[in-house]
Amino acid sequence: MCQHQPPCPTADSADREAALLVAHHPEQGWSLLCNGVLLFEDTGELLPDGRIIAPHRPVAMDVMTAA
Repeated sequence: MCQHQPPCPTADSADREAALLVAHHPEQGWSLLCNGVLLFEDTGELLPDGRIIAPHRPVAMDVMTAA
């Protein structure tokens, strides 16, 4: 699998998105990470074992500033 030093996080790790890019196709909306995770532009993921991680975009919060 990963030949990087230090090794990339595995697909089961909480920090799996920190793995290095192997292929990047922004025109198609996806990237392949070194650990086999397909990362989609909507922040969804497809793990190598077929599990799906739903998109997890941060929730925008409207902040009002007093003038």
